[in-house]
Amino acid sequence: MSIPEIITTETPWTSNYEAALKQLHADPEHGLSAAEAVRRLDLYGYNRIESGKKINPLMIMVNQFISPFMLLLAIAAGLSFFFQEWLDGIAIMAVIVINAVIGFFMEFQAERSMEALKKLTIVPARVLRDGRLSEIPSEELVSGDIIFIEGGDMVTADARVIKSTQLQTDESALTGESLPIEKNVSVLPEKTPLAERYNMLYKGTFVTNGNAYALVVQTGMHTELGTIASMVQKAGQAATPLEKKIRSFSKKLIWMTVILLVIIFIAGIINGQNLVQMMETSIALAVAAIPEGLPIVSTLALAFGMLRMARHNVLVKKLSSVETLGGTNVICTDKTGTLTQNKIEAAFIQINEGASRINLDIAGASIKWMDGNEIEDRAAYDQLCCIAALCNTATYYSEGGTEKESGDPMEVGLLKMVYCGHTKQLDYIKEYPKLDEVPFSSDTKVMATFHGSKQGYYIAAKGAVEELLHSCTSVLEGSEVVALDESKRNNWLNYAEQRAQSGLRMLAFAYRNTSEKESYFLHQLTLAGLIGFIDPPRPEVSQAIAECKSAGIKVVMITGDHPATAKNIALQLGLANQEDEVMHGNAMKPYAELTAEDKTKWLNTSVFARVSPAQKLDLVSLYQEKKMVVGMTGDGVNDAPALKKADIGIAMGQRGTQVAQEVADMVLKDDAFSSIVLAIKQGRTIFDNIRKFIIFLLSCNMSELFVIATAAILNLHFQLFPIQILYINLITDVLPALALGVTKAAPHIMERKPFSSSEPIIDRERWKALFVYSSVIAIATISAVFASHGLLHADEAWNTDLCNNILFYTLIFSQVLHVFNMYFERGVSFFKSEVFTNRYVWYAVFACTILALSAYWIPAIRDVLKITIHGWKDWSIIIVFAFLSLLINQLLKRLKVII
Repeated sequence: MSIPEIITTETPWTSNYEAALKQLHADPEHGLSAAEAVRRLDLYGYNRIESGKKINPLMIMVNQFISPFMLLLAIAAGLSFFFQEWLDGIAIMAVIVINAVIGFFMEFQAERSMEALKKLTIVPARVLRDGRLSEIPSEELVSGDIIFIEGGDMVTADARVIKSTQLQTDESALTGESLPIEKNVSVLPEKTPLAERYNMLYKGTFVTNGNAYALVVQTGMHTELGTIASMVQKAGQAATPLEKKIRSFSKKLIWMTVILLVIIFIAGIINGQNLVQMMETSIALAVAAIPEGLPIVSTLALAFGMLRMARHNVLVKKLSSVETLGGTNVICTDKTGTLTQNKIEAAFIQINEGASRINLDIAGASIKWMDGNEIEDRAAYDQLCCIAALCNTATYYSEGGTEKESGDPMEVGLLKMVYCGHTKQLDYIKEYPKLDEVPFSSDTKVMATFHGSKQGYYIAAKGAVEELLHSCTSVLEGSEVVALDESKRNNWLNYAEQRAQSGLRMLAFAYRNTSEKESYFLHQLTLAGLIGFIDPPRPEVSQAIAECKSAGIKVVMITGDHPATAKNIALQLGLANQEDEVMHGNAMKPYAELTAEDKTKWLNTSVFARVSPAQKLDLVSLYQEKKMVVGMTGDGVNDAPALKKADIGIAMGQRGTQVAQEVADMVLKDDAFSSIVLAIKQGRTIFDNIRKFIIFLLSCNMSELFVIATAAILNLHFQLFPIQILYINLITDVLPALALGVTKAAPHIMERKPFSSSEPIIDRERWKALFVYSSVIAIATISAVFASHGLLHADEAWNTDLCNNILFYTLIFSQVLHVFNMYFERGVSFFKSEVFTNRYVWYAVFACTILALSAYWIPAIRDVLKITIHGWKDWSIIIVFAFLSLLINQLLKRLKVII
């Protein structure tokens, strides 16, 4: 057998498998020959997920230094070394190196996501070659191969089913479908969604039951998994909002610093100051004006937030992601395993006498009846429990709080219901030993078992409602068995249809007592009732969603599951209202074709069902187009592209695939959606703290600029020396800023709307406050000099050294006390603010005071800084005016002049 070129089939689910075999020149009995397999391998390539272009570690490191702020710090360090300010220069270089190293390791880790995709393919495959079933590396599979799979196997290529026996697969990682999918060989329409292609198998999914022979139709990057891998490669990770804001802030700071320094330098020259001295002063001010502590304090603040979150099972891979989540205003979340428990449980019981929703209390081994208890004592309910226990091949038991289960998830759910009832499964099995069985078949969609009993024999059956009703001739009404006429049959079908539309998966249960042993017993059954199953929501999610809403965050469910199931879960969680529509993936146009009306409809929708990976990516893109900060949660391979594209990707730690965890920015170890609320609060706190220490650093540094500028322009008798400016900078730029970086959350932080992604770190209101703070400190500092001279030394000539010392110490203590102004929530008492109650702030104030006084106490430092101050009266002036600056700023805050 030989083919001249690569042959592929783009839509193999649309034709019968014989046509697919013919198109790929495949032999279902003998498979490919070894020679033909090698030839096709050369044509098709290996069945592996390509990782794309490798990232050069050297370029990752180089990129850490390409930012305006890093350039500014490098210039400042160079100037410090030029003027032999070794300590300051070394400190700035240390900041540059530390931040570069941290950034390098974070980015290098993020680029490992494709390696996780490749690991999914490192498994063997059983393939028919030269008429024999043999095992080969899955990488060597080619289109046209016939593979054999059975329960527990991973599907190693996209394949068309050609022969199956009770085949079921778990495709939740690829499609989001929570229940196992029954597979068959039937032909399907061309536009059938991925989750409903029941005749196809897809690479990276798992077989949960049965076995099958299948024709390989796509391998490697041409598979659905490969398509997702391509999207992961193309989905660029945009700069985080924090990175964008700091970049923008850095540019503004550069221009402000340059303009002020030029003014100061020109004013000094005009007033006759020494040229060299003015150059040194200007450079010292440049170093002082640049808050070189900003990158390291930001990093430490984010790291501290990361540690806090780790204690609550939230692992953050990128430091900047902590702040990003705080600004998130829309969270796109998967349903299966994220909002729900990814377990199948009995949730509804319908018998002739009535119906009720139920909740299983496994710990208490009891059933909570949600709509009354009129069912529990009925004969039909007893029959349902008996059938559920007997017509079952799964196992389940709970002992000492530990649950053990195996088998089909739906059958496990039935056994949990029996476990919570009056009679246990083992008791039923002892009373009704199994003698024969009709296994479930995708053709009949019914399972039945034949049992012995004291009265004769007992038949138990369960299956799809419409199918099992064909085998029923009667129905149990109360304690009476009555004929099942056409009218009653339609009523039961309507019950099932109504509940299916509400998101339940319905099964019918029937039985029959007989005195004779039968070889075929699936007939003349008595219908006992219906049981509806659902993947139950996680109990804590409703509260978490409510908190998100109060915080101004929109929560959107995006799932590959059935629309009715998605709507039902959304209603239970308060995510949607009864009148809200679910958008089906089939109704979603490609992103490039969206009209303004389509976009508005998408933005107003809270629940999306049957959504493909590409559509998830489109949704994230739309939200980002509208300047929204997008958080994307997920656990499957199908979530990976959107996780990477989103501003912050959040993967599940327990049920999440390795692909999702590698691509995501943070991982929830406990899979709890509620942990996201904690992360949002921490993210908002971090952003608040970053704002606080930036405003603190800038207002302190700007107050120095104002003092120097005023003295230069007015040609005053006193001025700060360059070495003094650097010493002030050393004291006030680090410890108080670090303390602000670990401040706890403001009291009402979760009642605010999210920060806009376009909102700068320092907005107009805070720039106003910053200038006022700086001006008050500068005025108080200069006023202290005049007060000292006018009140204490009026009969003396101006003492330049004393004036310099008063200026020096008043500025230091004013800046240290200024840290207590760094709270911005209106209506909060000064003494109860998060800053005043932060013990680290008090430690910083104490340490800064000791450092400032050491310049007076230690002779060597005193000589270098030219400290000559004497007498307690001058010290009193310093303390009074330092506190006066704090009091004035507090008064302005109370009067709402500033925030």
